[in-house]
Amino acid sequence: MISIIIGLVVGAIAGWVAGMIMKSQHGILLNIILGIVGGALCSWLLGILGIGFGGYIGNFIASVIGACLLIFIAKLIRK
Repeated sequence: MISIIIGLVVGAIAGWVAGMIMKSQHGILLNIILGIVGGALCSWLLGILGIGFGGYIGNFIASVIGACLLIFIAKLIRK
């Protein structure tokens, strides 16, 4: 249970960081959601490719990458 909560917090922080990196205008709440979803999606995709990140730092990096990709896709859809 605690690992799920930590994963959500890491994803939320990663979403905020990704919003700053991508200069997103979606708002903080959507960036946090994209960070959580992006982290799960990126970890899953990297797992399929055989690339694994370990620990909280690795999960944070995967979450930032995933959130940046989702923010990029969201920007494309909005245009």
